[in-house]
Amino acid sequence: MVASGCDSDLDAGDAGTVWKRSRRRRERQERLDAGFPDDWRSLCEQRFRWYRTLDAEQLTRFERRVLEMVLDVSWEPARDFEITDEMRVTIASLAQLVVLELPEGALGRVHAVIVHPTTIVMEGEHSQVDGVVSDEPTEILGEAVDGGPILLAWDEVVDDVRHPRRGRNVVIHEFAHVVDMLDGVVDGTPPITDPDAAQRWIRVCTEIFEQVVEGRAGHVLDPYAGVNPGEFFAVATEAFFCDPLGLHREHPDLFAEFLAVYGLDPRAWVVR
Repeated sequence: MVASGCDSDLDAGDAGTVWKRSRRRRERQERLDAGFPDDWRSLCEQRFRWYRTLDAEQLTRFERRVLEMVLDVSWEPARDFEITDEMRVTIASLAQLVVLELPEGALGRVHAVIVHPTTIVMEGEHSQVDGVVSDEPTEILGEAVDGGPILLAWDEVVDDVRHPRRGRNVVIHEFAHVVDMLDGVVDGTPPITDPDAAQRWIRVCTEIFEQVVEGRAGHVLDPYAGVNPGEFFAVATEAFFCDPLGLHREHPDLFAEFLAVYGLDPRAWVVR
């Protein structure tokens, strides 16, 4: 009789779990069916100049992907920080901009975003550069972990959005790392299926990476791009989206490669 009672408790617990999952799926579908909320649309219109330049097909795809990301990703606060829809929508919008013309699921490996109120201090043994391990406290503004969460400092996100022409954006930077990781290797080369295009990408990026390392790459690419090929790709992605005219002026060949990879021309946003 005792065993039978225990079995009943387990069955009840399993049934409760199934019911909760079913309810979550139903609520998610209801929110998807309701579409992109008007207040989210107003937020995007106010914060992102590029949002108003998307054509009808791009806009539909963008809003659906942002909504799905807000619903499906685990948004986790750090240090008792309160995460709001404003934060979720702002971060998801920038992330989905990066992959707007990439195939569905380009950010599928991102299951969690941890939002800190301000600069993140990494403590204990950690490595920000391949092959270099430190146990000294290190301040960072964001981090992308392969198979793990994205870490972001909210005050830096806001500052970047307010000053888009500085050519940097921590959200774009970290999600560029996610794109780089799509082929399983963090090497500064996103998935490129055409062999000739891949060889051209490697040639152009290697040449300009070496210029950055030697301090003769101009002013648009931050010197941090010279840390390794992965950081080069992330920094160049920031410049491509945030200072496209500058990147095209200083490195037209590099701009052309990023144009081919991302399928967007951010120069149109600036001109408009």
